[in-house]
Amino acid sequence: MKASKIFKRVRGILIIIPVVLISLLTSSYVDSYFEISKNLDIFITLFKELNLYYVDETQPGDLVEKGIDGMLLSLDPYTTYIPETDIEDYRFMTTGQYGGIGAMIRKKDSLMVVAEPYEGFPAMKAGLLAGDVILEVNGKSTEGKSTGDISSFLKGQPQTEVKVTIKRFGVDKPFDVTIKREEIQIKSVPYLGMLNEEVGYLNLSSFTDNCSQDVKDAVVELKAKGMKKLVLDLRGNPGGLLKEAVALSNLFVSKGEMIVSTKGKVKEWNKDYKATQSPLDKDMPLAVLVNRGSASASEIVSGVIQDLDRGVIIGERTFGKGLVQTTRPLSYNSQLKVTTAKYYIPSGRCIQALDYSNRNEDGSVGKVPDSLITKYETRAGRPVFDGGGINPDVEVKPMPLSDIAFNLGLKMLYFDFATEYRHQHKEIAAVKEFDIDENLYSEFKSWLETKEFDYTTDSEKVMEKLKEVAEEEKYFERIEVEYNALNEQVRHNKTHDLEEFQEEVKDLLRGEIVSRYHHQKGRIEAMLEDDSDVKKALEILADTEEYKRILSNTSSN
Repeated sequence: MKASKIFKRVRGILIIIPVVLISLLTSSYVDSYFEISKNLDIFITLFKELNLYYVDETQPGDLVEKGIDGMLLSLDPYTTYIPETDIEDYRFMTTGQYGGIGAMIRKKDSLMVVAEPYEGFPAMKAGLLAGDVILEVNGKSTEGKSTGDISSFLKGQPQTEVKVTIKRFGVDKPFDVTIKREEIQIKSVPYLGMLNEEVGYLNLSSFTDNCSQDVKDAVVELKAKGMKKLVLDLRGNPGGLLKEAVALSNLFVSKGEMIVSTKGKVKEWNKDYKATQSPLDKDMPLAVLVNRGSASASEIVSGVIQDLDRGVIIGERTFGKGLVQTTRPLSYNSQLKVTTAKYYIPSGRCIQALDYSNRNEDGSVGKVPDSLITKYETRAGRPVFDGGGINPDVEVKPMPLSDIAFNLGLKMLYFDFATEYRHQHKEIAAVKEFDIDENLYSEFKSWLETKEFDYTTDSEKVMEKLKEVAEEEKYFERIEVEYNALNEQVRHNKTHDLEEFQEEVKDLLRGEIVSRYHHQKGRIEAMLEDDSDVKKALEILADTEEYKRILSNTSSN
């Protein structure tokens, strides 16, 4: 069947046409034309019958979108349909830019609160504070609305105005604030600074447009302050633009070095990306921090640094996303973000952890099996492996938070206390000088007594499950005495836990309070002081012989 006939039959069906085009262009088998036509015909007739005869009224747009989402999800979670209504959100993800007031909002119980006004942007200029409750936006109540709903109300074209009605702790009556929107550019480097006289630190939060230039500028600034060694923090960085990962890697490796290659079904996506510029510094000792939240572009950079023995990777194994997505335009201003290739770092390995092409019988996705894991080597001959992210050169296992420290954060009690503290104290000391002393901690504990705060520990959850299963199997009467004794031993005690885990609680409370005065930079600086990954990086960078040993193909004696 000719392609023109196929297109005629599906004219008017959104999204499907570009997929057909790609299929026709890439397939060399006439049989596939018939399969395309046949299945589109089935889809069209099914869709028509549903709309005509389904007992309740249907929404054609919703049905098609859900059908598309289901189809794409069967491939991988990264191939997605972006309707026109979501284009601005997608633009923000790739550029870090949007029109709005520059504030993070979140839901607290049934209230919509300002979680963080971004430094230098309209919300902060207009006087909004973290903890402010947003009651209305342009006269529309926020009650019952989602965070996404309120976010869309606050966004808009730069230079337009939005009126928000605010309820603030310590102020008797709600009041209105009119804010002029601006083009908001979220900083890809939220913090940089010196950890000591010779070690600099910079945090990269995402790989958005021009982030490599931001990193370059940050390195130059740190060098001016005396930096001779660098800690690059990619923890929690979900990735972003491939070109920025290449450009950032180029800052630290020699011109001409292979950085990454991509290979796909279509030859157009088979590309080699090399360092095309002279490096900013190819010799400065470098430590890169990663964790399970470091993905995609973060793994390209950390993988390049590891494969070329350019620096030491510290932390946890990374996420394992070795797939490349490309955006294709569709009808009605919508887009398709489609996985077009896998990427391969200098050693030749692909770090994709999940095998979406070979699903289990139940449809779930398994990891690449050990039998298919292949050994590769870095330039110095160190063994590295594919199929599971970037394994750090130096592993630092994260310490899990205690239940009480975690639940205080989950229930936003650090947040609420900091809101009240900010109202009562107009300023605090510099970040490094501010601490949660015994007096302030006692104040926090007393304040906590006025709140209805409780929590269930993991041990208590396990005990409850044990009782439930034992009762179902009619064994509980046999073990009831022993069960009750053990249950009493593991039952949490709030007063005891606040003392036992006070260092964790103090650290999190300190970060929250500091952020009210010194903003995001202050929070990051405060948290770095007790950061186990940073401590390990400082330890290794201070020991030249150990640093060299890790990067060579030798073992310690």
